[in-house]
Amino acid sequence: MELNLEDVWRAFIMTSIAGLSTGIGSFISLLAKRTNTKFLCASLGFSAGVMIYISFMEMMPESRHALISAFGSRYGELYMLFAFFGGMALIAAIDLLVPKANNPHELLGVEEMDKRTSLGRTGIVVAMSIAIHNFPEGIATFTSALSELDIAIPITVAIAIHNIPEGIAVAVPIYHATGSRKKAFWLSFASGLSEPLGALIAFLFLMPYWSPVINGIVLGAVSGIMVFISLDELLPSAQKYGEHHVSITGLVAGMALMGISLFIY
Repeated sequence: MELNLEDVWRAFIMTSIAGLSTGIGSFISLLAKRTNTKFLCASLGFSAGVMIYISFMEMMPESRHALISAFGSRYGELYMLFAFFGGMALIAAIDLLVPKANNPHELLGVEEMDKRTSLGRTGIVVAMSIAIHNFPEGIATFTSALSELDIAIPITVAIAIHNIPEGIAVAVPIYHATGSRKKAFWLSFASGLSEPLGALIAFLFLMPYWSPVINGIVLGAVSGIMVFISLDELLPSAQKYGEHHVSITGLVAGMALMGISLFIY
C-alpha cells in the first residue's frame, strides 16, 4: 500500500489542527465568565456522534475487509476484533494512569475551576495529563487522515471539538493562579502539541512498514479508541453539565450529518 508525500503532509496538518484546538478552548475560557453549557454539550455530543458513526460504518468495515483479504474470513474477523478492543484497552490504560483529580476528562465548568487550591500546580499537572492523553489521539488522527477526505475531515473536526474543553481545563487554573492571560493561553495551546508528536511517531515507526494488513489493524484500533473516547469521555462530560437531551440531540445530529455526507459523496 503506497502513500504519497501529499497524503502524509495532509495528515500532519490535520493532526496539528486537531491537537492545537486546545488553544480555542483556552481563548474561549479567558473571555467568558461562565461556560456556555448548552453549546458545549451539543458540541461534545456532535463530536461523539461523528466518531461513533465513522468507527462503525466506515473504519471497522474497512479494517475487516483488509484483514479478511489477508487472513481469511475467520482469522481476519478475529484480528479485527483484537485490534478494536486493543485500541480501547490502550486508551483505558492511559486513563487509569492519570489520577482522577487531575484527569482532563473529568471536566469542570469554567466557573468551578477557580475554586480549586494550588491552581498553578493544578494547571501544570492537567496540561501534562492532557499531553499524555492526546498522544495516542495524535496517532489515531494521523492514520485516519491518511484515508479519503470524506473520512479524514470529519474525524479532524470531531477530535478538535473534543480538545476544546481540555484547553479550558488547562487555561482557567493557570490564569487564576498567575493573572496572566498570555501564559494561560500558551500553556494550554502547547498541551496540544503531543498530538502532532504522536503523528510524527506514527510516521517514523509505522509508515516504513505500511501495508494493507497494518492499515487494517490501525483502522480497527483507531475505531476502538474513538468509540471509547465518545462513550467514556464526551457523553459523560456533556451530561455533567446537566444538558442530557442537548448532548443526545448533538449525537444524533453528528451521526445524521455523517450518514448523509457519506451517502452523497
